[in-house]
Amino acid sequence: MTASPRKILNEVFGYHEFRGDQEMVIKAALAGQDTLVLQPTGGGKSICYQIPAILQDGITLVVSPLIALMQDQVAALQLLDIQASFLNSTLSGLEQDEVYRRLESGAIKLLYVAPERLLQSQTIARVQNLNIALIAIDEAHCVSQWGHDFREDYLSLGRLAELFPGVPRMALTATATAEVREEIVAQLQLNEPARFVARFDRPNIRYEVQAKLDPKRQLLRFLSEHRGEAGIVYCMSRKKTESTAEWLRKEGFVALPYHAGLDAATRADSQHRFVSDDGVIIVATIAFGMGIDKPDVRFVAHLDLPKSMESYYQETGRAGRDGDPAFAWLVYGLQDVVRLRQMVDSSPSSNVRKQNERRKLDALLGWCEVTECRRRSLLAYFGDELADDCGNCDICLSPPEVFDGTEVAQKLISAVYRTGQRFGAVHVIDVLLGKDTEKVRQHGHDRLSVFGIGTGLDQKQWRSILRQLVVVGLLKVDTEGYGALQLSESSRPLLRGETSLPLRRDLLVKQKTRTAKRQGADLADEDIALFDALRDVRKKLADEFDVPPYVIFHDATLKQMAVDKPKNDSALIAILGVGQTKLERYGSAFLEVISATP
Repeated sequence: MTASPRKILNEVFGYHEFRGDQEMVIKAALAGQDTLVLQPTGGGKSICYQIPAILQDGITLVVSPLIALMQDQVAALQLLDIQASFLNSTLSGLEQDEVYRRLESGAIKLLYVAPERLLQSQTIARVQNLNIALIAIDEAHCVSQWGHDFREDYLSLGRLAELFPGVPRMALTATATAEVREEIVAQLQLNEPARFVARFDRPNIRYEVQAKLDPKRQLLRFLSEHRGEAGIVYCMSRKKTESTAEWLRKEGFVALPYHAGLDAATRADSQHRFVSDDGVIIVATIAFGMGIDKPDVRFVAHLDLPKSMESYYQETGRAGRDGDPAFAWLVYGLQDVVRLRQMVDSSPSSNVRKQNERRKLDALLGWCEVTECRRRSLLAYFGDELADDCGNCDICLSPPEVFDGTEVAQKLISAVYRTGQRFGAVHVIDVLLGKDTEKVRQHGHDRLSVFGIGTGLDQKQWRSILRQLVVVGLLKVDTEGYGALQLSESSRPLLRGETSLPLRRDLLVKQKTRTAKRQGADLADEDIALFDALRDVRKKLADEFDVPPYVIFHDATLKQMAVDKPKNDSALIAILGVGQTKLERYGSAFLEVISATP
């Protein structure tokens, strides 16, 4: 072994310094130790096994759950002259035989393979006797039955300890609570692994949560500040992704739907356009996301509530992987709460698992309603701490008003009780507002003592209070019936005046209308034209090599080129992200553009 990890980092990948624990992870892997690596999205997990693969004799197996991720990573490595390939269902029988032939001849250093493919008897028979130096298991949280993204195929990966005795294994994930980390170690049968747990904080992401009042209009207001930028809009249902994408196109955005019900060709085309073109918005279910490594996603918006804090962190973590400012925006309302609780209660899962899912959902709901720094609360869920308020979330930037909600809560709870705990939110609020509806008259609720006692607030305000009472557990929603509101045991002390209840006032955030930002807007005016020209060159090269543009160079690299204006190879290779291989392959094309700049 003549080269060092740092030399490979610089010459091959074009980076001057390791990030976080990368170097220590690499050293542990090279020493033959099992490792558990938890790094936030965009933290550079791939480097942790790619550099050992380059330095060691033998083959590194990379277990990856997604075909698209395998293909993108292999394409990027091949452009760096690193011998990499994959085995998946896209290959014909002859193509698979060619991969095996290259493996046996030593012509492949990294092999990407899905868990179900790796554990097939024919695959084991072909690779078990090869010189396997390292096994990297990406998205390792998928092994946990208590995580947010459990996959059955991952459960059998513990067999790798027996099938490849003495071969070090590296489990990598971006999202795992302490509980899930322990399950990863146990299920994968890692042998006293070195643990590298990085901070969860993504300080460049701004978190914002709004009450769902007029979601389309709220989304449009948010997106108006991000025209021309790439982003993801998450929806709960397939139908909603398609209708929202169509509506956004009518509003002048480049928006594509993505969900599991679309045919494979359509999904592949949408994903390709998203990673290859500028300013594309994907409107998707959770089927889209894992393995998406596009660094310049500027926002992730949720039109519906995700299922857990882990899901939310994973999904929002797809924004801002390049370190530039990014936004995580979410709207949610009472119906989101009801719908998700119904999904949990009606699932075929065991009672223990249902209880765990309820706990995770309740944690997310509580986070949505916090009145202190949102980032601190998010990090605390994962066992991480933030010493001071972040100054980059909606609560830090515009603290919510908190008021004594004891009296209004008593009125609402009383209305639920007096109407017999058999009616949903709309009817109960109608009674509070004293509305003369047919349903109110039919049930004689216009004669109740609670009829009209809530006229001091409007319907939106009552829905806000109702949502908060459901979140804190003072009211329940009958998820098995028709959504009837019911009292919980904890509501009785409040009714009797034995406890008080602080509530927050929902604010419809009136965002400033400003000209949409554009890529490179943080550059000086005189550098923007050069940056645009560099991006054009990058796009041509990306099309030529059939890879996403960021595989050639990240935006951050092009911005530094636009500022520094290197005139020769030695100046260009000093730019972050330009290694020797990329210099030799692409350098002349970019230097030509720079030299032509006045």
